[in-house]
Amino acid sequence: MEARAAAAQPGPWKSWVEGWDFLSGSNFIQTGEGADRGDDIEMGGATAEDQDFIAAARQDIPRLIAEVRRLRALLNRTK
Repeated sequence: MEARAAAAQPGPWKSWVEGWDFLSGSNFIQTGEGADRGDDIEMGGATAEDQDFIAAARQDIPRLIAEVRRLRALLNRTK
């Protein structure tokens, strides 16, 4: 998981859904921001909820990995 996250375009990723976040255009995921802005990701066949999940995963997966490492370290200290 960590290698896949590291290989992906830099975060944060933000989901933009027509009708929710703006009024015209197509749904997309914005990658990075400012000088680190990457290419937008457009996908077909995904629901808005699928797209929101995918965009959030860019931030969620590194946080999840860090939490698992933190908890493992706590467990190792108690052994």
